Amino acid sequence: MVGNVPVGGDAPIAVQSMTNTETTDVAATVAQIRRLESVGADIVRVSVPSMDAAVAFGLIRQQVNVPLVADIHFDYKIALKVAELGVDCLRINPGNIGNATRVKAVIDAARDKGIPIRIGVNAGSLGKDLMRKYKEPNAAAMVESALRNIDLLDKADFQNYKLSMKSSDIFMAMEAYRTIAGMIDQPLHLGITEAGGLRSGTVKSAAGLAPLLMDGIGDTIRISLAADPVEEIKVGFDLLKALHLRSKGIHFVACPSCSRQNFDVIGTINELERRFEDITTPLDVAIIGCIVNGPGEAKEAEIGLTGASPNNLVYADGKPDHKVSNANLVDHLEEVIRKRVAAKEKLLASQEQIIAKSS
Repeated sequence: MVGNVPVGGDAPIAVQSMTNTETTDVAATVAQIRRLESVGADIVRVSVPSMDAAVAFGLIRQQVNVPLVADIHFDYKIALKVAELGVDCLRINPGNIGNATRVKAVIDAARDKGIPIRIGVNAGSLGKDLMRKYKEPNAAAMVESALRNIDLLDKADFQNYKLSMKSSDIFMAMEAYRTIAGMIDQPLHLGITEAGGLRSGTVKSAAGLAPLLMDGIGDTIRISLAADPVEEIKVGFDLLKALHLRSKGIHFVACPSCSRQNFDVIGTINELERRFEDITTPLDVAIIGCIVNGPGEAKEAEIGLTGASPNNLVYADGKPDHKVSNANLVDHLEEVIRKRVAAKEKLLASQEQIIAKSS
C-alpha cells in the first residue's frame, strides 16, 4: 500500500509521475501536485535531496491528498525525517544510503510506520565494481545490483518493497525486468528512464513497456518525459487504456481524416480531448469523419459521431440517435458526452452504496 493506493496483486496498475519544481518551493510544488491529481495521478514522487527539502516535504504532505513518494539518495537522515512527516513510500538505493547500521535505521523506521520502500536500480548509476565486472551497463549488471539491494532488506526481514529496473535502452530494461520478474514476488515499478521529449519519449516508453505489460509484468508505471509531468500521467493512462488494462477517463477512437470527411476531424478530436481532461469516468467515444467506417466504429462505442451529408449522425449505445450540423458541433458533443458521464457517475455511486450496505 502506497498511502491508500494498492500496488501489486490484482490491483489496477497505478500511474505515477514526479514533480520537477524545487521541493523547497512549497507553493510551486503543491500547485504542480494538484495539477497531477486533477488528471488522475495515483501516486506522485518528490525529490528530497536535503534536510531543508525534507522539512518542505512535510508542509507539502499536509496540503495534498495523493500518496507521495520521497526520492532520497545518500543521506539516511533525510529518510528518517520524512518518515516522521508522513511519507507514503521511500524510494531509495540501499547501496548508497551508507553502512549497514544506517540502512537498518531506515528499514526499522519504515517497518515501524508501515511505509513501503522502492528499490530503484538505474543503468546509469551502477556500482563501480559492477562496471568493472561487466565493462558496461547491461541487464545482468542491473539484476545483480537489484539482488544485492534485496539481500539487504531480506537480512532485515523486510519484505514490504517494490523494485524498479530502469534504463534508457528499452531492450536492456525489458531483459532486466523479465529476468527479475521470475525471481521475486514483490511488485515491479516500470519505466524507461530518460525516454526523451513528449513525442519521442512517448513512443520509446510505449515500445518498451507495452510488451512487459502485455505479459503481465508490472504493477505501477511512470512515463519519463522531458515535458510537463501532467503529460506523463496522460500518456500513462492512454497506454493502459490501449492495452485494456485501465479504463480511466474517456477513450477516444478517431480516424486520421481524409477527403471523405464531412467535418474537421482533427480539430474536433483535439478540442474534445482538451475539454475532457477533467473526466476520470470511463467512456468510449468514436469520432469518425465519414460513413465508410463511421457506423461500424460508432456502434462499438457508447457515444459515436459519424460524418454525413448534409448532417452528421450521433450514435448512442450503438444505435443512431440524432443528427447534428457542423455548426457548434464540438459544443453539442461536449453536452452529450457530459450528460452521459453524469449518468454513469450517478449509477456507479448507487452501485457503491449498495455494495457498502451489503458489506
